[in-house]
Amino acid sequence: MGLSSHVDELRKKHQKLSSVIEDEQRAPGSDALAIAELKRKKLRLKEEIQRCSVPQS
Repeated sequence: MGLSSHVDELRKKHQKLSSVIEDEQRAPGSDALAIAELKRKKLRLKEEIQRCSVPQS
């Protein structure tokens, strides 16, 4: 898998997590701890995307 396709997959996962988080926040009786964990996963994906997107010197 090339680097650009890896980054594309990470972006898709990041977008999917955004949707899941939004759905969970709208749901009645949503679990704040579960939402926080999803947000941490989303942040880790974002950080990995940034690391992979930085041009190598």
